[in-house]
Amino acid sequence: MKIAIIGTGNLGKSIAKGLITSNAITTLYLTKRNLDAIQEFEGYQNVYLTSDNAEAVKQSDIIIFAVQPAHFETILKNIKPLLTEKHVLISTITGFSISKMEGIVGQGQFIIRAMPNTAIAVGKSITCLCKNEKGSERIKIAEAIFNRLGTSIVIPENQMQAATVVCASGIAFWMRLIRATTQAAIQLGFEAETAQELAMHTCEGAASLLIATGNHPEQEIDKVTTPKGCTIEGLNEMEHKGLSSSLIQGMVTSFNKINTIKTEQL
Repeated sequence: MKIAIIGTGNLGKSIAKGLITSNAITTLYLTKRNLDAIQEFEGYQNVYLTSDNAEAVKQSDIIIFAVQPAHFETILKNIKPLLTEKHVLISTITGFSISKMEGIVGQGQFIIRAMPNTAIAVGKSITCLCKNEKGSERIKIAEAIFNRLGTSIVIPENQMQAATVVCASGIAFWMRLIRATTQAAIQLGFEAETAQELAMHTCEGAASLLIATGNHPEQEIDKVTTPKGCTIEGLNEMEHKGLSSSLIQGMVTSFNKINTIKTEQL
């Protein structure tokens, strides 16, 4: 696949790493105003660094946008004359609706919105996808790309804001939980490096169990909670201190914040 990433910041870099690692590219163009910031990609075969968005668009069939929302409209207007019937436009821009994109480039373009997370760099992202009517003809291409970088799911556009909180911001929430587990392990006597390793792999194991079995979390919890045991004692103390309610309220707060983004036109 001939792919361009317009705006190779943190997310763009993560996508690029995933594409390169999974051999998902024929060519990959990475754009950035300051090319020094993406020099780590210099030397990879069939990967080209440029500050010229027009060059990247001309040389690619699939255009992945990972720029700041404030810059996206101008970029779309600038590349519009270069778009052809072959181009598939994939936007990772939070709060920038499909209808607004169509208003700039036209309804005849294949338009897909994608909400991955930074675990895409290691092939473990959950990426939510939605599309315009024309984009339905190319959604399988987007699924093929993001399934090589983790897992993808197609959802209605009106759920994309919520998906941002659960999946993209969710990485930060889980990192904080892992950090807290690490801190607890240190307090219980482990060295910091060992504590983090225990926390990381326990988290991975819990998720892997649910993915492999399809079970509800409570089914797996029941397997490790015994009457008057240490696990249920710890769980109840966490709930008394508001673990679940704090996490839920934090995610709802993040969702409310996203909905203040002025560019949203759903």
